[in-house]
Amino acid sequence: MGIFDRLSRGRRTATEVPRAISASAEPGGVLAPVDGVATPLSQVSDPVFAQGMLGPGMAVKPSGNVIYAPVAGTVTSAVDTGHALGLTSGDGMEVLIHIGVDTVEMRGDGFNVLVEKGDHVEAGAPLITFDVEKIRAAGHDDMVMVSVMNASGKAMPAVAAGVRVRAGEPLFSLEGRA
Repeated sequence: MGIFDRLSRGRRTATEVPRAISASAEPGGVLAPVDGVATPLSQVSDPVFAQGMLGPGMAVKPSGNVIYAPVAGTVTSAVDTGHALGLTSGDGMEVLIHIGVDTVEMRGDGFNVLVEKGDHVEAGAPLITFDVEKIRAAGHDDMVMVSVMNASGKAMPAVAAGVRVRAGEPLFSLEGRA
């Protein structure tokens, strides 16, 4: 049983599914999951992510409301509250996408998961839609964190902090992976 198995089983809600975007990640590379501004994990308000406890990665201050697959792989976790999702890439990276800080407290309000555990997705496939305004109205930070939970190296940013990124563009790669 892996870490993603402990988070939960997948869920799917009825909603209009956004179109996939054109995206392709290099081996060891992770794409931006959402439009927004690139931010180092060390600058997010969640200390677990900021201290790298869940692995190296980066964050995006979202301007969009759709989470797209940052790698091709298998959905290994889709939590019932819809605020987080795990993917395992074909080369074994365990990628965690977490929407907001303390958004588990919202109990799924404002989140629609579009995939189920076990689904295979291509990079750029829509995974989750979310309501940024509901997150903010609930008093939560809406930062989207992306980490590679089973990485031993560090994240090498593909873009500088503060730069606008579009979903599907390179966000970071892992040191020593290619």
